[in-house]
Amino acid sequence: MPMSAEELRAHLTEAFPDAVVDLNDTAGDEDHWVAVVISSAFEGMSRVNRYRACNAALKGKLGTVVHSVSFDAKTPTEVA
Repeated sequence: MPMSAEELRAHLTEAFPDAVVDLNDTAGDEDHWVAVVISSAFEGMSRVNRYRACNAALKGKLGTVVHSVSFDAKTPTEVA
């Protein structure tokens, strides 16, 4: 079963309350997403650890409920 944009956004904002989340359903099937997540929580984290934190926010649903999510995790200063 695919994951809606609302559900995906809810998981990410629960984990990163200050996050700005931009989602793109790349295949139009709610099963393949690109998520740009901007949060101060990523300060001092490597790219790998940012990806891991985003993946953890999905609580095991990546690869089971939703097929793929590509994360682009940035801090607010990186997009300013």
